[in-house]
Amino acid sequence: METLLTILFGILAGLACGLGFVFYKQGKANIQLALEKENINRLIEEAKSKQREIVLQAKDEALSFKQEAENELKERRVELQQRESRLQQKEENLEHKLENQERRERNLNDRERDIEKVRKQADELKQRQALELERVAGLTTEQAKELVIAKIEDDARQYASVRVRKIEEEARERSEEKARKVLSVAVSRIASDYISDAVVSTVPLPSDEMKGRIIGREGRNIRAFEQATGVDLIVDDTPEAVTLSCFDPIRREIARRALTKLVTDGRIHQARIEEAVNKAKQEVEQQLREDGEKAAYEVGVQGIHPEILYLLGKLRYRTSYGQNQLEHVIEASKLAGVIASELGAKVQVAKTAALLHDIGKVIDQDSMEGPHALIGADRIKRFMNTPEVIHAVAAHHSEEDPQSVEAWIVMAADALSGGRPGARREQVETYVKRLTALEELAHSMEGVERCFAIQAGRELRILVRPEVIDDVSAMRMAHELSRRIEENIQYPGQIKVTIIRETRAVDYAK
Repeated sequence: METLLTILFGILAGLACGLGFVFYKQGKANIQLALEKENINRLIEEAKSKQREIVLQAKDEALSFKQEAENELKERRVELQQRESRLQQKEENLEHKLENQERRERNLNDRERDIEKVRKQADELKQRQALELERVAGLTTEQAKELVIAKIEDDARQYASVRVRKIEEEARERSEEKARKVLSVAVSRIASDYISDAVVSTVPLPSDEMKGRIIGREGRNIRAFEQATGVDLIVDDTPEAVTLSCFDPIRREIARRALTKLVTDGRIHQARIEEAVNKAKQEVEQQLREDGEKAAYEVGVQGIHPEILYLLGKLRYRTSYGQNQLEHVIEASKLAGVIASELGAKVQVAKTAALLHDIGKVIDQDSMEGPHALIGADRIKRFMNTPEVIHAVAAHHSEEDPQSVEAWIVMAADALSGGRPGARREQVETYVKRLTALEELAHSMEGVERCFAIQAGRELRILVRPEVIDDVSAMRMAHELSRRIEENIQYPGQIKVTIIRETRAVDYAK
């Protein structure tokens, strides 16, 4: 019984606990529901307040936009009013301008009518004057026109001659100033000493007894020596010396060296002579190549063919009016390099052409005929593919027309090296003949009164008759005479031709 009560009590207690838990959960849920309702109500209130704020803000912005639109509209209205006033003012101005323009056109029309009347009156007056002039002068209109045209032509010719002379003087002054500057720089940088050079043709002997040994028994030694060298050996009364005579300076140098070796050795016979001559030939050929290489190295030119260097070395034994030709081409090459650098031309081309411009002088003339400039250019063309150098060499004496700046530079360097005082000597007969030829050539020109060759033949000064030669003719005479001198006379350097024309007015008081 107690057990049942205990069980029943337990069941009741459990039910009570369960009901309490259910009521607790339900109360908690009701509390949460109430809280959520409060939150929802609060959010709704906040949303309503924000909505009111947004509406108020939108109203404010709408008012501000409306105000701005009204202000902008007012400004545009004011601007339109101003534009309308400006347009109205412009229209008024245009109307005034149109009125003024119409007034001016009316005035111009009136003036044109007046001018036309005056023109007609002037034409009538001109016709009457022309008729009167023809009656008074006894000339027709065409004749008067011819006289006026002739006068205008004379005035124009005189004016043109003055202008031409002025232009030529200005160009000459500029060119001479530039040339003096370039040449002064070149000469100051290339200052060389000059000694009149000649090939040695006398061999000293230790004693006069050596002359007999040189001649040999019945003249065998001297004949063998002359046959081997191609040189005439002259044994005369000159004490302790013999003379070598030959037109070829290189053969003469070979003979001089061979004879010097024979005299030094003392053994002179036919076999020894041939041996000495052959050895001297080898030494001279080697010396020629070395001289050519030294010359090219001295002026700073590279790439020259060995055969051309050999010909260049041969210039050591060539002279022109006493000037050694190898020294001449070396100096000309240096001058050409300086002038080319001053003018901005091709320095290497100018130096190479100036160094090789005279090699035609050492080429056998039997194999080729013509000026040494063309012969040298042809030989360079065989061994070197340098068209600019070949042209400059061929044109350095005007056998070809110079077509490049370097060709003119080579011509100037050649003349400058050969024309320096003391560089070359000239025989008195040749000098006098050249001066006489210059004066005779000048006298052959029409209108020449007197002429003088001055400054050692460097200038030809001519006085002409003014009634025969005018200014334009004087300039033409100077050009023509310069051309004739270039064609007919051989001369070193350049010759200045000066034509002097003066008009003298003479009267007598009685």
